[in-house]
Amino acid sequence: MNTEVAPESDVKPPSRRDWLALAVLSIGLGLIVLDGTIVGVALPDIIADLSLEFAEAQWVNSLYAVVLAALLLSTGKLADAVGRKRLFVAGLAVFMGGSVLAAMSEGASMLIAARAVQALGAAMIMPSTLSTVNAVFRGRYRAAAFGVWGAVISGAAAVGPLAGGALTQWASWHWIFLVNVAVGAAVIVAALATVPETSGVRSRPGADVDGALLSAIGFGMLVFGVIEGPDLGWWTPKESFAFFGFEWSVNAAVSPVPVALCIAVVSLVLFVRWEIHRDRVRRSALLDVTLFDLRTFSWGNITAGMVAVGEFAIIFVLPLNLVNALGLSFIASGVVLAAMAIGAFFSGAMARHLAARVGSPGTVIFGLSLELAGVLGLIVFVGVSESAWAVALPLIVYGLGLGLASAQLTGTVLQDVPVEVSGQASATQSTVRQIGTALGTAFAGAAMSIALASTLPSALASAGFSGASASQYAEATRQSAGSAIAALREQGSASQFGSQSEEVVHALSVGMGQATQIALLCAGAFLVLGLIGAVQVKRAAEYSSVESS
Repeated sequence: MNTEVAPESDVKPPSRRDWLALAVLSIGLGLIVLDGTIVGVALPDIIADLSLEFAEAQWVNSLYAVVLAALLLSTGKLADAVGRKRLFVAGLAVFMGGSVLAAMSEGASMLIAARAVQALGAAMIMPSTLSTVNAVFRGRYRAAAFGVWGAVISGAAAVGPLAGGALTQWASWHWIFLVNVAVGAAVIVAALATVPETSGVRSRPGADVDGALLSAIGFGMLVFGVIEGPDLGWWTPKESFAFFGFEWSVNAAVSPVPVALCIAVVSLVLFVRWEIHRDRVRRSALLDVTLFDLRTFSWGNITAGMVAVGEFAIIFVLPLNLVNALGLSFIASGVVLAAMAIGAFFSGAMARHLAARVGSPGTVIFGLSLELAGVLGLIVFVGVSESAWAVALPLIVYGLGLGLASAQLTGTVLQDVPVEVSGQASATQSTVRQIGTALGTAFAGAAMSIALASTLPSALASAGFSGASASQYAEATRQSAGSAIAALREQGSASQFGSQSEEVVHALSVGMGQATQIALLCAGAFLVLGLIGAVQVKRAAEYSSVESS
């Protein structure tokens, strides 16, 4: 693969319109990232209002990421073929339509379906933005553009919880979706005026329909297995499962979960082999396997995936603990989680200066180290303190790391990718991130659900509550992702526990805090893997620099 770039002296400086286009593209993609995080704080209210179960709540978050992961490779190719600006604008329109449907939802099925429509629009937007930035900005200007792009994205992810808390507290959870319509319309108008049309070179014939189906089945079954495992059973069926008229009996030999995981493994292995075959016969493929010959690209994607798992694990479990266990209001919970924004905005702006001294890969390593330190602080404080500020402090540290890593990782991953395949490369990177997002919610939710089954009864027993009534309420708390604690707190002495309600609430809150610690440990483990990957990215970048010189 040819990765030569023009000398710095030959690189044309971006125009004022190019910088305006960067701002529009960043806001457009920021809207998509915001939607992935804004739901978190509002989720407890959505659970209570629509009577969602734990697994359904996970699907509200995860299906968005699963559909994104399944479609991004296809839409990346489509963006290169039909024009990135054209697909960006069309994607915004679809995303706005899905947002309206989500706001109108009156049940779990409609909301989950609306999230799938939103994801379809987001899948059209994501590869269009990053590949356009990669095509318009070259040389040293590309590093600056990616710094701005990364800062906006990390800031949007961090501000999401605050926006979700404010809208839920002062309006209703429906407005976390309706706000997308107004912002999306403004971005469309600005994009038509500023964003240049770019496209890729189609050098191979055919449409990789089989690859699209295999990747969609593989990613979907993987997330399904992880999310549904705690309820359906990891091996032996715990309850029946109905799907489009077909029912998997509770008396079956095995649960549908191991079957789904086996299908996922087989599908993904076949997908990779099929993409290699498509490359050998010179046919168009969703995944350009030759991109992974670039060590910065391959190791960078591994790092990005692990970081996304850790990040969205935190974003999923912390709001549930803050609202249900600590009893914070939605706006207060959003303020606490917005502590990430303080760190992310500050470090995102400083990332370019730090990268000038230690290099982009070194900045990523430093950022991930701060993220890991922040998670370790969260694990400690969630377990020993009921103060919201004790949770906010390590979140600031985490946000500092998030801003540094996000701002520099993207540019590092794509630094050796030729412009003509930048759409597919950026779609691959975005796919990896979305797989990480879906798995972050799935793994953290599964870890928390499994832990709650043990920590809630144990905490109740330690407080002197046992028997059928305590067991039933512990299970109701687990199934409702902790919303039963908030309901019991609101009922007070009028609840089934009478004058002992306050003690029961405290015991359940302790149990949920312990389960949150376990879920955060899961997030920390993936961040450790991301840090190891970042070290390999640094080595690969150094090797690439020596080779090019």
